[in-house]
Amino acid sequence: MDTLQQERWQKDREFFVKRAEELGAEVLVQTADGKDEVQLKQAESLLTQDVDVLVLVPHNAEVAGQIVALSKRQGVPIISYDRLVKSSEPDLYISFDNKKVGELQAKYLVEKAPKGNYVLIGGAPTDNNAKLLREGQMEVLKPYIDRKDIKIVADQWAREWLADEALKHAENALTMNNNDVTAIVTSNDGTAGGAIQALNAQGLSGKVLVSGQDAELAALQRIVTGTQTMTVYKPVSKLGTRAAEVAVELAKRQNIEAPTTVNNGTIDVPAILIEPIQIDKNNVDLVISDGFHKREDVYK
Repeated sequence: MDTLQQERWQKDREFFVKRAEELGAEVLVQTADGKDEVQLKQAESLLTQDVDVLVLVPHNAEVAGQIVALSKRQGVPIISYDRLVKSSEPDLYISFDNKKVGELQAKYLVEKAPKGNYVLIGGAPTDNNAKLLREGQMEVLKPYIDRKDIKIVADQWAREWLADEALKHAENALTMNNNDVTAIVTSNDGTAGGAIQALNAQGLSGKVLVSGQDAELAALQRIVTGTQTMTVYKPVSKLGTRAAEVAVELAKRQNIEAPTTVNNGTIDVPAILIEPIQIDKNNVDLVISDGFHKREDVYK
């Protein structure tokens, strides 16, 4: 795994390990804390332990191609989990439809505010998902931009998906535009939190639309109190569980039924993509009924 510092990834680990162990597998988990060289060494170490399958959440989509190549040389099948590894030949990619996530974010905001000044704050530029999200966002925003109904007044990327980076970018955007900002398209809930911190300082919290994704607890709390507009729920219970099932199948050298493919610049990677769900204050209970968060935690 790239990191366990964000709540979302702890849940991925939990669901994956639970299902894999139910199927009789032993799971060894390593986390690289966002360091490419650490992730490479951890993969090398796992491969020397005769693992039957490697499941990789890459920190850097390009650099992680070395891990795929190493795994393939040793005849160990490898799954690219949630983030697509580029310039390599993984056996399977399992994730959510990340372009669709970006579309859901932008679509929700333009329905609420079809005109005005928009700020874009993307995720980590090293993460292929961040680019897919932006692709989806722009597909929705472009017609509005072309008609000059929406103006992009700032466009930045948040290194390592850090909230502090989003805070800095949002502060700069507000300063440059004399606080005349209609919406901030942030690509996940962590960066949304940073942007909202900047809005709070200017008395604009709840007045400027802010998107997110991951349905983190703090984000749902902000949504029910009105400071964050929406998030996109990606049921990681389904992702982690299904990934564990296909990992066990690959470990047993069984064929995997993949309904689609995604090109990573080298090959069309067999892919399983799970549908994301748009969440706002009207359907927060969907996340609660799924067991993702407790009602008393969301509503305090």
